[in-house]
Amino acid sequence: MNYILPLFSVILGYLIALVIKPKKRSNLKLLLAFSGSFLLSLTVMHLLPEVYESNDSKIGIFIMCGILFQIILEFFSKGAEHGHVHGHDKMTQLPWLLFISLCIHAFLEGFPVGHHHHLAYGIAIHHLPIAIILTTFFINAELNKIALFFFMLIFAIMTPLGTLFSEIFPALNKYYLQITAVVIGILFHISSTIIFESSEGHKFNIAKVSMIIFGILLAWIL
Repeated sequence: MNYILPLFSVILGYLIALVIKPKKRSNLKLLLAFSGSFLLSLTVMHLLPEVYESNDSKIGIFIMCGILFQIILEFFSKGAEHGHVHGHDKMTQLPWLLFISLCIHAFLEGFPVGHHHHLAYGIAIHHLPIAIILTTFFINAELNKIALFFFMLIFAIMTPLGTLFSEIFPALNKYYLQITAVVIGILFHISSTIIFESSEGHKFNIAKVSMIIFGILLAWIL
C-alpha cells in the first residue's frame, strides 16, 4: 500500500480530469482543504513527535531547511504542489522547471512513508486534487497529450520511488531523522498553504471548516 496509494491517486486524478472534466473549482478547493488538514495533522501527530524524541537540539534547523527548500522549489513550480496554477497560454513543450521541482518534492515525500505507513494515505489524498488541477491546467494550455501523459506518470512514480530508495539504501537510516525533519518542513509549508489558499480572501466558511475538522479527526483516528 505504501507504493500503490500515492501512485494510484495521481493516476486517478489524471483520469478524472480527462474523463469527467470537473468544472466546479469550489469542490476541488474543499478537497484541497481536507487534504491539507489531513496532511498537516499526520505531520504534527506522527512525524513531529518522532524527530523530537531523539533529543537532537539541531532537529529544528532541519525542519526550517525543509520549509526554505520548499519555498525555493515554488519559485520554479509556481505553487503547483498546492494547486496554485493559473493561466491558459498555449504550451508548445513540457515546462521542465515545473516538472523537475514537482518530482523533487514528490520524491522527498516518499522517504518517511516506509516508517510511517499512515503517511501514504495523507500523500495520496494530497496528490489527488493536485493531479486533477495539473491535468486540467495542461489540457487548457493545449500541452501535447503524450507529454502530458508522461509528465503525470513520472510524477506518480516519484513518491513510491522515494520510499523504495529509502529502503534499498539502508545507509540512509543513519540520517533518517534529519531527512524526515526536512520532509516535515516541506509538509508544514505545503499543508498550511493549502489550508489558507483554499479559502477565498482567507475567509473560512462552514463547508471548509468542516472539511478541515474532518481531516484532523481522521488523522487522529489513524
